[in-house]
This record gives sequence, structure tokens and C-alpha cells, in this order.
Amino acid sequence: MVFYILLGLLGLLYLAVLELSKNMILGWCIGIVLFVCFTVCRHQLKKKDRYRKPLSILAWCLFLFLLVANYIFTAPPLRRVPAVDVANPTVTDVVHVAEGDLTGVYNADGSVAVYAGIPYAAAPVGDLRFKEPQPAESWDGVRSCDAFGPMAMQPRGNTFYDSLSHILGWHDYRVQFGDEYLEDMSEDCLYLNVFVPDGYAGEALPVLFYIHGGSLTTGQSSYSEYRGEDLAKQGVIVVSCAYRLGVFGYYAADDLAAESDNHTTGNYGLLDQIAALRWVHENIASFGGDPERITIAGESAGASSVNAICVSPLSEGLFQYAIADSSGIVAKKPFHTFRDFDEAITEGNLVRDEFGVSSSEELRKVDAKDLVKTATSQSSMTVDGYAIAEQPYLTYERGANHEKALLNGFNVKESDAFLLSTKATEDNYVSLLAEAIGDQAEAMAALVPANSPQRDQHFIVDAMGDAKGALNTAYSAIWFSYSHHVWNRYLVEQGVPTYEYYFTKTNNSLSNYHAGELPYAYGNLWRHPGLYDASDEALSRTMQSYWVNFVKTGNPNGEGLPEWKMRSSTQTQLLQLDDTIQMVDDPNNALYEVIDAYQNNL
Repeated sequence: MVFYILLGLLGLLYLAVLELSKNMILGWCIGIVLFVCFTVCRHQLKKKDRYRKPLSILAWCLFLFLLVANYIFTAPPLRRVPAVDVANPTVTDVVHVAEGDLTGVYNADGSVAVYAGIPYAAAPVGDLRFKEPQPAESWDGVRSCDAFGPMAMQPRGNTFYDSLSHILGWHDYRVQFGDEYLEDMSEDCLYLNVFVPDGYAGEALPVLFYIHGGSLTTGQSSYSEYRGEDLAKQGVIVVSCAYRLGVFGYYAADDLAAESDNHTTGNYGLLDQIAALRWVHENIASFGGDPERITIAGESAGASSVNAICVSPLSEGLFQYAIADSSGIVAKKPFHTFRDFDEAITEGNLVRDEFGVSSSEELRKVDAKDLVKTATSQSSMTVDGYAIAEQPYLTYERGANHEKALLNGFNVKESDAFLLSTKATEDNYVSLLAEAIGDQAEAMAALVPANSPQRDQHFIVDAMGDAKGALNTAYSAIWFSYSHHVWNRYLVEQGVPTYEYYFTKTNNSLSNYHAGELPYAYGNLWRHPGLYDASDEALSRTMQSYWVNFVKTGNPNGEGLPEWKMRSSTQTQLLQLDDTIQMVDDPNNALYEVIDAYQNNL
């Protein structure tokens, strides 16, 4: 009896591994058959008294071998993510764009048409690797745009561990049929997606153009948290795009600058984003959109990219407003997603050394699956004199930035997830701060002592904290919220309307950590049943109204909404987004003075 109990437990464990690894249903079937056959064979041999030790060892070895083989050979296939969560969705009417005719599909209730996987530029492969994006090729016939394009080349984590992270971190893992695959990944990744409300008749609709985050090294436009179905229902068109990441998007080399007609290198991912924005400006009228009412938006590295587009001479006239969550590059020396050109060239030299080549032309011949594994750091934009003409803060000082209004903000626990593996103690606390702000570390430690009370959604809790929590608080200000403080300061000086939020809502998923606001603002809480309650739904409706109003008018305020006061020289409060929505003081104001001192001494 003990044997059958242990074998049953092993079977459940094996099926759990197959589920978490997203193996095909065939693998489940074969696994069950193997367990049944092994049990029956053992029972018959025992019954005939032929189950001796050598045979037992041989049987177990064969059984385990077959289990491993089944796991390997029924691994999840690569597929493109469907545009909508509907089997056999209704196809839209034909839409004509510059490259040809296309169709999309409708969502479950037919309220939104989704056109996914539209190429906005030529595939950046072969000779086009490490070059500015080229115009998309035209096609004959009608192109079916019913699935998202492949995500850009990026390190792909183990599927089993990824599933565990959704159980232990996001708390949103669900056992369901139909997800037994991995999202397709390719160097051929320059595609965008358009979400259009159905049945709208009237003036052309405003457009929200979204750029995903992921430290410029990971991410995909298909991610559920910022899909545009719900925002589109409120009378806007939502567009999302993929762009080159990591070494494919931000590798820099002198020989590439020399061969480029624009003398550019190091910003290919940013140039992709601008190419996608230009495509939208030229083609969105075919979907019912207004090319003169485009708002660019992004979170994390996507917000840094929005900031870069705001200063790029290539984007002038392509958009009106900007939305930026949890990042920016307008500090004198940005803390992340940006580097000096000399540093970019040095890192580029390391890439060639790593792969044993002497030129970028030779590097183009390295297989993408190998190149994506580079150990070098390729997660930053740079001043290339073309996409970004100068340090971004200089553009703001000249008033040459393009956004006509800004909606921006940050979350209470921005850095916590990024510092999970950092061991902070009272002894090393100041030295860890010094890694970010040099000789201002002592001043920061005086404001946020290693044993200071820790912030929650209401700024602090009663219990004393520890060095790790204090480090999280300091780095949240340094890495993330400071960029918004500086951005708002420049826009106030220019007289450009700007509105800043502070997201503090707790929940059973990402809570108020980095990216926790996304499913609220973009209306995707419904994709995670059981994780959000009525208070979350209410906040999401309010946030969507703010975002949509801003896209439509450049002002988030509207009838029935708590007033969101515009920043000014005398009004420096933020809109706290929580169960109670109210204007509050920025809890990081004193910390910004220390960071200013560090920046001013550079």
C-alpha cells in the first residue's frame, strides 16, 4: 500500500511539473499511461513472484527514462499569442494601410476590433541587423492580423520557474487548457497592434500609443496588463508595439556610425519606437483615428523611452501628450536606461570580444540565439546625435521638448523587487547608498536611517524597519521617483500642464510595487479573477477615466472625478491613488534635495 501511495504522489508531482512547464496535453496523456502501465506491470510481476531486485532496478530506470523523455519531447511549442481570448473570433471588415489590406478580429462581446501583428518596418535581420528601421514591405491580398507578432529576442527564463513566480509573486497562476505553448520569439519583431472601439461614428478618435517596459532587455507587446480592449471601449484607439531589445536594440559601435547615412549607433530600439509612431501617424486614420491627437505612453523603460521621444528631433509633430509611469531620463545623469556614448562604445567593444569578431559586420553573422546570451550590459540609450541630439536635460533647459502636457507618477514600492537579492545591514547600508549617489550617501542615510519606519500605502507603519526596507525606500526615490520630480520641475518652468500621481493601493497581486498600477490604468483587472475586490474595480474605473480624459484633452479631470490638481510653482502635491483619492505631499521631497546635491556635483 505504501508503494501505491508514494507512486500516486510521484504521479501528481510529475503532472504538476508538466503543467508548470506548459507541456502539451499529449505529455499529460503519455505520463498517465506510463504510470498506469508501470503499476500494472509491477503488480503482475509481483503476483507471479518474478519482481526481483535486478528487475526492480531495471524497471525503475526504464520508467524514469521514459518520464524524462516524455517531458523533453512534449515540451511546449512556440506559437503567437492570439489577439483575443475567443475561439474562432469574428473577422473585421478590410482596412487599407500603406502596405496593403488587412483584417483583424473582434473581442468576446464584439465591442472592440483588434488588429494584431501589423508590420510597421522591415524585419531587422541579416544586413539590417544594427541598422535604422527600414520601411515595411507591402503585401498582396488581405493580411490576417489575428495574432500578436513574435516578441523581440531576449533571454527566456525557465518556464517552470516562471510559473512558480506567478504562483508566489503575482499570485495569478491558473490551471487552464489552451496555454500549453511558449510565446514565439524572433529577431523579426517589428510589429504593432491596434485596438479600435466598434461602431463608433463621429469625429476621428484620439490615440494612445503604448511602449512596454522591461529594462530595454525584456518585454512584449502582447502582455495582458496593458492590452487596450477596455480603454478602447471608452472612445480611444490604443496602439502597442514591439521593438528591438538588448544587444539587438542598443549595441553601439564606431563602424556602425560610420556606415550609417545618419551617423547613428546605439539607439536602434528607440528608432524602432519612433518608426512605429510615425507609422501610426501616417496610417491611423484608416482605423478611425486622429493623427493629430496622439498620446505616447509607457511604464518603466517604456516611460524612459517616452521621455527620449519627447526630446528626439525625429518625433516632432508626431504626438501631442505624454504619459509616463515609474521612470524617466531627464536627470542630469540618469540613473538607468541611459549611458554616455563612450560607455556605449566600450560595451560594444566587449560584445565583439565576447564573440571573437573584429567588426559589426562579422557580428551580424552570429546566430541570434547565441548573440542574445551576451554577458555584456546592453540596456541603455545614448546620445547618438541623431535620435537623441544631446543630454535630455539640456533639451528641457532649452524648452525644445515636444510634449504639450504630461501625466506621470510612481508607486510607493518601486525598487523592492529589484533589490530582492541585495543583503543590506546597518554596517553596509551607507556603502550601498554610495553606489548610487556617491558622497551624498551619508546625507541620504540621515534622512532614511537603516532602522527607519517603513512605508506602506499610508507612508509609514508603526513598527521599526530594517536596513533592507530603508534601502528600498531610498532607492525607490533615487531610481524612479526623482526622474518625475525633475521632469515636472522643468515643465512647470515652461508652463506646460503636468499632473503627477502616487499609487499606493494594496491588493493580492503586485500590490503597489513596480508595475502594480498597470492593470488598473488599462482596465485589465478582470483578467485575474479572485485577486482584486470591489475597491480595486472602483479605483480602476477612476484611473481609466483620468487616463482617457487626458488622452482626449490633455487634462485628466472630468465630471464626477476627484480633482487632480495641476503642478505649479506653488502646487507641488501628488494625487494619491488608493481607496481614498486625494492630493498629498510627496513623501520623497527631502530625499530629492540630497539627490539634487549629488547631481549638481557631477
